[in-house]
Amino acid sequence: MALQLGQVVPDFEADTTEGPIRFHEWLGDSWGILFSHPKDFTPICTTELGTMAGLKTEFDRRNVKILGLSVDPVSDHTQWAQDIKDVTGYAPNYPLIGDSELKIAKAYGMLPADAGDSSQGRTPADNQTVRNVFVIAPDKTLKLLLTYPMTTGRNFDEILRVIDSLQLTVKHKVATPANWKQGEKVVITGAVTDEEARQKFPQGWETPKPYIRLVDQPKD
Repeated sequence: MALQLGQVVPDFEADTTEGPIRFHEWLGDSWGILFSHPKDFTPICTTELGTMAGLKTEFDRRNVKILGLSVDPVSDHTQWAQDIKDVTGYAPNYPLIGDSELKIAKAYGMLPADAGDSSQGRTPADNQTVRNVFVIAPDKTLKLLLTYPMTTGRNFDEILRVIDSLQLTVKHKVATPANWKQGEKVVITGAVTDEEARQKFPQGWETPKPYIRLVDQPKD
């Protein structure tokens, strides 16, 4: 079954390009992003893995750990790293899981239970649903789930924007409107009464409609 937002994500042990990990322990008190790939040595995934490596300092600044997954052995990932660097200028600088028995892909709802127990002989088309982005909070709950088709590369700038929104809205009782970016106005959530809002936002707010209260983005 597919994971639901707010659900604690499955823990697992896995071999990675940086050694064995237990996922929840590895994540610790950080946010996490797990992004998956249907096969090594595929063109779109090559660009995505390198793009993430180039953005790693941005994720670090937000206390977000990056973890990749591909349903091939770690030994294949290691060979793939040079291709990724050749194409994008960046080799992966974060762990990449080898899920050759498909256990994690199944646990996270990316493949059905009857998909077999080996990546050997499987084509990218067989694994086309293994193209997800999971954003996970420090309490190990799922905050964002995106699934991409094989023909569309992921926009990691958008994922950074969503993480900014998630981290802001977890800390403050606000929500972010369409196309919101850092520094723009936010919406006071309906869970906050006007009386509470006056205490929390003494500078006041705009009300283009009675149910919309726009306020400057909290700074702390």
